[in-house]
Amino acid sequence: MYLAQQRIRGKIHYFIRESFKDGDDFKSRNLFHLHTNPARHIIYPGGNAYYIDSVVEETLYSLGVTPSADEMDDIFWPFLRPEIRRAVGSFREKARARRTRVAIKPEEEESIRTHVSEFDKRRIHYLRWGQIDQGRLGQMPGKLLKGLVGKSRDEIEQRFVNMEQCLKPFEIKTYAYVIFDLQRFFSETCAKKMPQGLDQDKVDRHFLEEICRLNRDACFWAGEKVGDALHEYLIRYVVMFFDNDYGPDSSWQDYVREFTNARRFRRAPAGKPSVTIDEASTLFGVKKEALSTMTKRGLTRLYRRMAQKLHPDKGGEHEKFIRLTEAYQEILKRKGTPL
Repeated sequence: MYLAQQRIRGKIHYFIRESFKDGDDFKSRNLFHLHTNPARHIIYPGGNAYYIDSVVEETLYSLGVTPSADEMDDIFWPFLRPEIRRAVGSFREKARARRTRVAIKPEEEESIRTHVSEFDKRRIHYLRWGQIDQGRLGQMPGKLLKGLVGKSRDEIEQRFVNMEQCLKPFEIKTYAYVIFDLQRFFSETCAKKMPQGLDQDKVDRHFLEEICRLNRDACFWAGEKVGDALHEYLIRYVVMFFDNDYGPDSSWQDYVREFTNARRFRRAPAGKPSVTIDEASTLFGVKKEALSTMTKRGLTRLYRRMAQKLHPDKGGEHEKFIRLTEAYQEILKRKGTPL
């Protein structure tokens, strides 16, 4: 039994659902519609006490489901009054810690790894360690994957929706890059360290190809209806990928800095623009007006794309690459971005 959320007519609705075995597959079904405000089913008799409205349990019983107190508490916990969560939170965590944990046997661990999809493994790996390079994916402990076994695809996806809330804004696009294993399409060293250094047009193309491939994977969606349209659980990754940018590109900037310093690159004296707006327009290949009105994010994307073309290691010209980098930094300064 688990809590699920679904957008209906622009509003988030909550459901109590369960996974059940149907032949060789696991499917899901709705047990109780909590509508847009599950908190209305929580009753506070006084003090720090609370309990769930009996109509919820009675409905579940009528469907042949007997929920445990822990299951009900897990579902409604996010909707408790903040002061109640603060008051009883420590006691709840101690109780959860005392729950019996059964060790996983070697043969069971192998079975777990076999039944969990590679896509799910990559998501767990990044959310656990935040690493772009997933060379050690096969060495993940089975206990990290056990919670994905014996669940419907809907329950698994709802779990990831919640887990992904921990991602910081600057991690979101990198996360999407990693979980679709886009690095395997590139031979450049930076593919496993700083994807912002890759040809972003190619990255975008491979991302779209991979998300469409996963959308057609009947094995991955076992038990779920698969249509021609992109599945709603994959739409969020399109948003993650195209509506966000890579995080603080310190690795890329360090790389550029090392490159320029190695060639004894010198900045212009303080107070004097090192690159004129006319030269910057020529270097970036856009009109002066476009550079002036371009957002910082748009400028950064344009810089990365042009840096790919002009980098000496890619067959570009050393001096133009240096001037491009200096122009980029100069325009960012004018836009008020500290360097």
